[in-house]
Amino acid sequence: MPISPTYLAQRTRSSINWADAQRRVLKSYREWLRAGPEIQQMYSLNMPVATVRAKVREEFEKHRYVNNIQAVDVLISQSHMEFQETLNFWKQLSQVMKYFRKEEDPTARLPKNFMQGFLEGRN
Repeated sequence: MPISPTYLAQRTRSSINWADAQRRVLKSYREWLRAGPEIQQMYSLNMPVATVRAKVREEFEKHRYVNNIQAVDVLISQSHMEFQETLNFWKQLSQVMKYFRKEEDPTARLPKNFMQGFLEGRN
């Protein structure tokens, strides 16, 4: 199958009003959720699709209370760029797994306090 760099490409645009922005965010969110099984299969992720979808929801929830429409437009554009890069297989496994670091790598957690981290040899 030939690689098509324009696969999933979209023009960047501004939202007309809040209803339009909300519609675009929901469309992006649904695209990510529908692509969960494909992402898991493409990158041979060692986790269920439900975990991938939960991480997608967590990433969207981070920006739930953004109240500037221009910021929402930028976040939508960034989301779509990530989506295109992920589904076109332009990312390496390590770039995808950085989102799941907390779940996969127990050593990636920060120490409970400074002194504990200091004594363990980490800052």
